[in-house]
Amino acid sequence: MVTGSLSETLSHLVSLVIAYALALPVGWDREKEDRSAGVRTFPLVAIASCAFVLIAIAVLGRESPGQARLLEGLITGVGFIGGGAILKQGSRASGTATAASLWATGAMGGAVGYGLYDIAVIISLVTFLTLRSSRPLKKSVRDQEGGKLDEPPTASSDRPGV
Repeated sequence: MVTGSLSETLSHLVSLVIAYALALPVGWDREKEDRSAGVRTFPLVAIASCAFVLIAIAVLGRESPGQARLLEGLITGVGFIGGGAILKQGSRASGTATAASLWATGAMGGAVGYGLYDIAVIISLVTFLTLRSSRPLKKSVRDQEGGKLDEPPTASSDRPGV
């Protein structure tokens, strides 16, 4: 069954394409750095978040209190996906920037779904620029620490008292 008009369908298509396009640079950055999530994951998170919002608007209505429940579920679901990107080895955790950027990408997709394009563009730019510009700072901290952050934990560091 087809619902809505052609203009509504085109509007949805435009929103999904915008969400995809805004997530692509962030996914590209993560892919370039060989992270666990990259050029495929980020756009998919964005379009799925956007789609859930578009579906909720169509089913519940834009002013429905049920929109709050949708956002709660979206925040939790994208957080769960991001949690899968975090790896812990001993006292060191890696993948937190990827997880945080996945969460931001979910918010960006939701913003597109609600038609809040200004917020979506800002989230996309800030996420991309933070990932790109903080890399030299992170390297500088690692260099000052003498490479400690890059060293894998020893087997004994996982056991208390050893």
